Formats: sequence, C-alpha cells, structure tokens
Amino acid sequence: MSRLVNRAVDDVLLGDKRVASAAEGSRLLSGEEHSEALADDIQRIVLLAVPVVRVLARGARVVKLPWVVIASTAVAVGIAVRTGVNEIQVLSSLLAYRLEQATGEPADPALVKKVAIDLYLHPKRQVRLTDDKLHLVRLTRKWVLGGIFGRKTEKRANRALAAAERVDLGALAASWNSERRSR
Repeated sequence: MSRLVNRAVDDVLLGDKRVASAAEGSRLLSGEEHSEALADDIQRIVLLAVPVVRVLARGARVVKLPWVVIASTAVAVGIAVRTGVNEIQVLSSLLAYRLEQATGEPADPALVKKVAIDLYLHPKRQVRLTDDKLHLVRLTRKWVLGGIFGRKTEKRANRALAAAERVDLGALAASWNSERRSR
C-alpha cells in the first residue's frame, strides 16, 4: 500500500497539473478522472482482498456465500482503493500547489504525503509533525472496509480538501524544515 500511495503522490508532484482550490478538487473528484497508470498496484490489492473476504465469509457459518458475492466484494474493494488513491492525488495536488505558493519553492514530497494522509484520515484534527509516521495501515483499513461495506468516501475527501485550504502551510513548512534539521 505504501508503494501505491507513494507512487500516486509522486506522480502528482512530478506532473505540472495542480489543483488550486478545494472547489476545483471537488469538481475533479465528482468527474471521476482516474489514472490508468496505477491499475497494476490496485489489481494487486484486489488480489490481496479476495483471501480476506474469503476468510470473513468462512467465519459466517450460518450462510455460505456464493463466489459471486466474494468476487463482487473484491471488485468493490478495488473500486474503493482506486477512488481513495484518486482522492489522495487530488488532495496532494492542492497541498503541493498551496505549499509552492506559500514558500516559493517546490513542495517537499514527504511533507505533502504526511499532510495529505493526516488530513484525509482526520480533517478536523490539527496536523502534528512530531508524529512523522505515515498512517498507511489506517488508510488501507478505511479503503478496504469501506469497499466491503459499500461506504462512499466523497464526504471525507471534500472535508479533507476544505481542511487543506484552512491549514497555514507556510508555517507548517517552516516547522517541518526545522524539525528535519534537528534530527
């Protein structure tokens, strides 16, 4: 999963296309513009999801689940992951644009990944740079369980985009740089 997220964010940072506002990001997400370049990694996650769904199905001793249910659930997980990756890309693009505007320098990929994942998971919380972990397990859990249970992530993405516009990225970048130098 970390390779998938890293590749998705790196594609955004290396590209010249930026999202300049939360409204533009919401329009992009509602238009469902997806990148085919990440299909390989998403397919691997779907293949990993099938055994998980099968194990959960075995736990339900009362009812045997047909393969169609297992296959459709695996596809739903794949779609949820694909949608989530697209949302992270749009959020990363907005953050990179705002960081470049605030600092006048290219955005630090590690900072963009950290802030994007933190805002996506908890848009109401303040971003803490002291915790330098990327919470990829939480992100994976959100996407896989959301796919299994058919939950939509549109509200989460819109809240994260709105939170990205509220964050003082200039101060965050300065704090990030001083935190990095002290190590």
